[in-house]
Amino acid sequence: MPTLEALLEKPIPELKSLFIDHARRVPRGLVEALETDPRQGAQHLAKRIRARWRSNRSEGQRLHSLLRFEIELWAEGYSFVAGVDEAGMAPLAGPVVAGAVILPRNYKLRGLNDSKKILDGETREEMAKHIKHDAVCWSFGFAEVEEIDRLNIYHAGLLAMQRAFQGLSCVPDFVLVDARRIPNCSTPQRGIIRGDALSASIAAASIIAKTTRDGYMLELDRTYAGYGFASHKGYPTPEHCRALKELGALPIHRRSFARVRQVLGLDPVQTELFEPAADASGEVASAQTH
Repeated sequence: MPTLEALLEKPIPELKSLFIDHARRVPRGLVEALETDPRQGAQHLAKRIRARWRSNRSEGQRLHSLLRFEIELWAEGYSFVAGVDEAGMAPLAGPVVAGAVILPRNYKLRGLNDSKKILDGETREEMAKHIKHDAVCWSFGFAEVEEIDRLNIYHAGLLAMQRAFQGLSCVPDFVLVDARRIPNCSTPQRGIIRGDALSASIAAASIIAKTTRDGYMLELDRTYAGYGFASHKGYPTPEHCRALKELGALPIHRRSFARVRQVLGLDPVQTELFEPAADASGEVASAQTH
């Protein structure tokens, strides 16, 4: 890195490229020197660097808070904490997919969050690549349309979670699950309401689940042209509902879902994503008493 004096002799656009566009480490004293520089561009650059520092501190605090459950478990001696979450409960077509991830201790990935809050698909895919590369281990599990129709979507979601958990190549000491509990799981676990927004491990699992399912729906789009699966991923958008009415139901449409049954001329059966209220309240109590 050039000396402070040499940097101050460079044009402002070059400094911007170094310290804003490429996020290079800012040498000690540079910001203070830019703030006293008579050039308006230099003073503006100093403000932008300080704003980035504030943003980094804020993001660091957010990511630390996202590890609150993991930090507590690590302190209790649980080394391998897995997060599990699902994607695809609401769509009219395609499987429900779950992800399971064990992150390294104190793992912080900038932007890590509930997959539903990461609206840009490319950003989700990029984050999934980082998670897969950095994770101690990760896995995913499917529950197919036939299983959704046979079991109902709630239990099919649990089945996908169970398969994702069982697919991990290393055995977790503890499992954090978004809102529910995995059946037939002997490993200690905790269901956390809104866990994908509160736990780094569950957030990472939600990204694995979402990107895996999206990729699968892209494959189905090539198999079933005209339905628009590449854009809506099977969710009940106006585009999808129009195609369903005009072209009819496919083998990958969930026949236990009311809109699909309506197209087929069948009576509605399944309109809810989750168990009745009594079971849901039990999950809340479970999360609060651990």
